[in-house]
Amino acid sequence: MTDRTSSVSGVAERYASALFDLAKDELRLISVESDLNKVRELLNESADLRRMVASPVFSAEEQERAIAAVLERAGIGGLVGNFVRLVAHNRRLFALPGILTAFQNLMARDRGEATAQVTSAQPLSEDQKNELKAVIRDRLGKTVTIEAKVDPAILGGLIVRVGSRMIDTSLRTKLMTMKTHLKEVG
Repeated sequence: MTDRTSSVSGVAERYASALFDLAKDELRLISVESDLNKVRELLNESADLRRMVASPVFSAEEQERAIAAVLERAGIGGLVGNFVRLVAHNRRLFALPGILTAFQNLMARDRGEATAQVTSAQPLSEDQKNELKAVIRDRLGKTVTIEAKVDPAILGGLIVRVGSRMIDTSLRTKLMTMKTHLKEVG
């Protein structure tokens, strides 16, 4: 992990933790989570918004004005609206995607859930996701949320990450392992 990635991650976790604690104290975790999911959807849907959030070219004032307009148009106010505007004011908008993920992880931990990041060569069907959830739930004893990602480069199989655990059954990894063994023999 690079120093830049590490520092962004640390900033994101501190902001997410502060928001989580405040929302919990005010008994507003569910509404804050819902509003943050709306913010995540806005980021996912707009390349321009992602560019503005990530770019150091925009001044703090420009970022504050732009994000305030986006939040107002989306009907996101209250605690989350103020929080995101504060993040922009503090020139930390670049950490917003990490803050969203860190908050989601805190919510999952609070509910006794685990998040599994699953990478597959093809999109998983709902039946496949449900079967995978059941297997992971049986292993960990926790309710599991699946974050599915498609990466055709793995060729087939799955890569499953839950916390610090990783299971890699991808075809690409199996082929690389076989190639290494053949080099050792030959």
